[in-house]
Amino acid sequence: MELHQIADNFISMFLSIINRFVITITPLLPLSFVRMIAKRYVAGENSEEALKIVQGLNENGYSVTLDILGEHSQSKSEAQSITEAYVDLYENIQNQKLDCNISIKPTHIGLDMGNDFARENLFTLLNKAHKTNNFLRIDMENSQVTDTTLEFYRESKEKYSEVGTVLQAYLYRSESDLQNLSADGKCNLRLCKGIYKESPKIAFQDKQKINNNFIKLLRYSFENKIYIGIATHNLDLLEKTYKIIEELDIPVDMFEFQVLYGVPMSGWLEKHIAKGYKVRVYVPFGKDWYAYSIRRLKENPDIASYILKDIFRN
Repeated sequence: MELHQIADNFISMFLSIINRFVITITPLLPLSFVRMIAKRYVAGENSEEALKIVQGLNENGYSVTLDILGEHSQSKSEAQSITEAYVDLYENIQNQKLDCNISIKPTHIGLDMGNDFARENLFTLLNKAHKTNNFLRIDMENSQVTDTTLEFYRESKEKYSEVGTVLQAYLYRSESDLQNLSADGKCNLRLCKGIYKESPKIAFQDKQKINNNFIKLLRYSFENKIYIGIATHNLDLLEKTYKIIEELDIPVDMFEFQVLYGVPMSGWLEKHIAKGYKVRVYVPFGKDWYAYSIRRLKENPDIASYILKDIFRN
């Protein structure tokens, strides 16, 4: 084995140890360190900062989805404030002529205070999306609100066509949900693997089984002419997705690739763009950046390595 290979192996082993260590001590990390993580994953604490990020992404050929960080609002006034903030976002997106839509979580706009209250806020946003000729994504949370979320989606579709929701590949029920939604007519879905901790009684726990179901749901969507947002950072899934697109000769206006802001993609974003595929970057912002950044770090501990490299370079 050559010297440079030995060095590479040593560096990889050392960074792997650092990554495992960081996951262990994550709850004890100082605020300053987490803030460095947040700079990679979060587009600021307010809409002005976020919209500047959106403009830059648009200039580089990417579409965007904006999301205000947070879920499970604790009061009606808090949920109402979030709803008004999204209304303002739609207005600013239109005024600045940005290629950007919005994603909302039902619990963030008041689901914990009752379905009727959350529905009222949802329809307020839907009306604003309509007035500004934009799109609204109703995001999916844990399994306790899946039925309500899908119900909201169906009700929203009756009022305005430019609305979509999300299916999670790790849930057993997603296959039947997909079939039912497609039977209702034209739909727009974001397909992801799922991030919430769910019981083995209702969700796949094995990563390979989740990936297999992801591909199964994706193929069904393509074959049934469902517009699909392909939300994954898994390179193996991306390879398989490319093969299915080519095999079925899927038109480029029937799908888009979706990624989280700040997550390294090993050149795949540029590859998507070069092929003429649409890429949408999910851009979160807001005051709840700390909890979000901790979650991103746990999911992708390699980020600790990037930060340490930057520190030692300076």
